[in-house]
Amino acid sequence: MKLHDLKPADNANKNRKRRGRGGSSGLGTTSGRGHKGQKARSGGGVRPGFEGGQMPITRRLPKRGFNNSKFAKTVEIVNLSDIDIKYADGETVNRETLVEN
Repeated sequence: MKLHDLKPADNANKNRKRRGRGGSSGLGTTSGRGHKGQKARSGGGVRPGFEGGQMPITRRLPKRGFNNSKFAKTVEIVNLSDIDIKYADGETVNRETLVEN
């Protein structure tokens, strides 16, 4: 096999679609834009971020940060091995005794 024997695989090279070049091309007259409507016009289409009159997400979301510190619950980690060392068998373990020890 030599370099000149190589050829591209089937469907490897596609012809580009030239719009508005006659009805029989399949992409003539309306050029794939459909009939009438805002998106069919030249320069038509809605601006980026427009949601059809619904309140856009950029206006729905808060503009400044949020700090959860005043709502956060403080949690202390208690290992079972520490409880086993500090409490005798049958002794009750509750919040008050944990705070003392």
